[in-house]
Amino acid sequence: MITLGELAAAVQGRVRGNPARPLRGIRPLDSAEADDLSFLTAAKYREDARRSKAGALLVGAEDDALPHDLLIAPDPSWALGELLRRFHPQQGALAGVHPTAVIAPTAEVDATAHVGPYVVVGEGARVGARAALHAGTVIGARCVVGPDCVLHPRVVLYDATELGARVVVHSGAVLGADGFGYAFHDGAMVKVPQVGKVVVEDDVEIGANTTIDRATLDETRIGAGSKLDNLVQVGHNVRLGRSCVLCGQAGIAGSTRLGDGVVLAGQAGVGGHLEVGSGVQVAAKSALLQSAPAAAKLGGIPAVPLPEWRRQVMRIGKLGELFRRVRKLEIAAGTPSSAANDEEET
Repeated sequence: MITLGELAAAVQGRVRGNPARPLRGIRPLDSAEADDLSFLTAAKYREDARRSKAGALLVGAEDDALPHDLLIAPDPSWALGELLRRFHPQQGALAGVHPTAVIAPTAEVDATAHVGPYVVVGEGARVGARAALHAGTVIGARCVVGPDCVLHPRVVLYDATELGARVVVHSGAVLGADGFGYAFHDGAMVKVPQVGKVVVEDDVEIGANTTIDRATLDETRIGAGSKLDNLVQVGHNVRLGRSCVLCGQAGIAGSTRLGDGVVLAGQAGVGGHLEVGSGVQVAAKSALLQSAPAAAKLGGIPAVPLPEWRRQVMRIGKLGELFRRVRKLEIAAGTPSSAANDEEET
């Protein structure tokens, strides 16, 4: 058990209520009990929070009137992450090399690194201090894995891939596979060799089964602090700025550059050879087919500014009514169109 006051001190928060209240853990609003801390990080759950049986709630300053003991934090979402780490501390992997691992003679593996079962480390590769290579991971020749990186089971780094410090790569991700480069010649697709590399800067997290292709000649680069969800595809020669967020199944075609803080929502796609300014946000399932200025908020296929996209969606919803009105007018005028005759009114 830990007290509410101790938790508040850990996240620069303050208590409204009993700071001595003991808490055993963190649970969602609908399942928390009297000795649990729960949390409210979105206004739409305010009524759920009011009804919750939680002993205490983590909230922002705007929710300080709820009928619970409260931990009021300036940034509740960040505070929730910090408190989860406190209740659920992660155990670091033990240093050492498993006897089934295969490490090339010219590879350099720091003595504090963890190399798990059936890991392969290629010629000339370097693995930094406290890095963890979990079971079945393959590190190609001349790769660099920086300090405190964590590569979960079955990650594959193709040759010459470079990871900075504290990079986390989840299971099944493939970094450095060939870019999708072909030339049509004499009636056939001929492969263009992909001889560049992938560079991932510090503090990046890459989701399960995500793929990042090597550049044709130079490098594909993922900027520091960026977060890539599961099943993301980053094409060859792409450059991501710092702190970009790519949600599940987002895809970026080759040679496109993203500025800092760009957000691609789930299944958003970005065409090739584009310039996407810093702070751009692209809505889910949208297709960005032209370059975008900084801070633009876009949606639709093709992606347009959000207000325009919303108007388009509203108009599509009214097409059925509009069609029926036009059909009635045509009938009244004695000139029904062939299209009208082909349609069944619902």
